[in-house]
Amino acid sequence: MKFVRKILLALAPACLLLASCAEPLQPETREGRPSSSLYQSMTAPGARLDALAARDMISLYRGNQGLEGLALDPGLMAAAQAQADAMARADKLSHEVQGSLTARLDRAGYQKSAAVENVSAGYDTMAEVFSGWRQSPPHNANMLAPRMRRMGIAAAYNPHTRYKVFWSLMLAN
Repeated sequence: MKFVRKILLALAPACLLLASCAEPLQPETREGRPSSSLYQSMTAPGARLDALAARDMISLYRGNQGLEGLALDPGLMAAAQAQADAMARADKLSHEVQGSLTARLDRAGYQKSAAVENVSAGYDTMAEVFSGWRQSPPHNANMLAPRMRRMGIAAAYNPHTRYKVFWSLMLAN
């Protein structure tokens, strides 16, 4: 299984290059989710973050760096949503809006020995926020932290705020 995964990860960049030369196709679906879900604006009515697609994108990125992929974790998903919601309510981009990451995860009874967090605001889509995190050395280091195995990701929309969309990504071992 690991061998097949390594081959697929090695071939992914070549496939993307070839795909860019092809004629545009209708978005394919994976388990009923459009592949374009990474480009869906979180400001659209009824928009929902496709956490599986986000996990797949971050895991592929990690795999290209020789790291293990990530599993979605319900506890981290809930903690990430609480953080994104709190930032959106407060109209404030901050890791500390509800206390430190360690304090928040401890209050939630979350078991971990290491955890990191990326927060952001103002990006409308998952693709945009991922690109922003990749280009920021500290955020990129969090996404590529070798000990991390689980993740939670969330977005919160508040049209009455400066940034409109607030993001939280939590990774833990």
